[in-house]
Amino acid sequence: MSEDFLNRHTLRLRGFDYSTQALYFVTICTQNRENLLGEIKNGKMVLNDVGKLTNICWREIPIKFIPVELDKYQIMPNHMHMIINVVGARSSRPNDKKLPTLGQIIAFFKYSSTKLINNLPGGKTPPLHNQFRNLKFWQRNYYDHIIRNETEYNKICYYIINNPKTWDQDKNNLINNAN
Repeated sequence: MSEDFLNRHTLRLRGFDYSTQALYFVTICTQNRENLLGEIKNGKMVLNDVGKLTNICWREIPIKFIPVELDKYQIMPNHMHMIINVVGARSSRPNDKKLPTLGQIIAFFKYSSTKLINNLPGGKTPPLHNQFRNLKFWQRNYYDHIIRNETEYNKICYYIINNPKTWDQDKNNLINNAN
């Protein structure tokens, strides 16, 4: 095993069961934070074909995972913010299926969107996308936060909704990190 692999640490909350009924705020970034999902114009996100496919895959999550509801979300040029609601109660009967973990939900989303994106005809993809064909589209990890109360929920929703308007100051905007 490589030393890099051994030095990785998890961003997850130790000891927390991520299949627990809860609201989760999640942010995922494209590989190397490349602007592959569209662009901000006049404070609004304009999705390109890759961003549109990402949006389709987002909407498929509750079809794959029935105890999951989608909440607020925002696709940005190189990342996506989302609130995922894992609903339902875990059954105590041994043969009943467990609720999906947040990791399983995110893994499905990343896999299904990458698969669709990699199958786009070259002419419809943004120029940078061709170098990612059949490679990782999303960064390995993701940020998550368990939303604990209505005040947190409201602040996060405000942040998600207004994210395109503040793109010029966003830490994920590579132009801001160029210096």
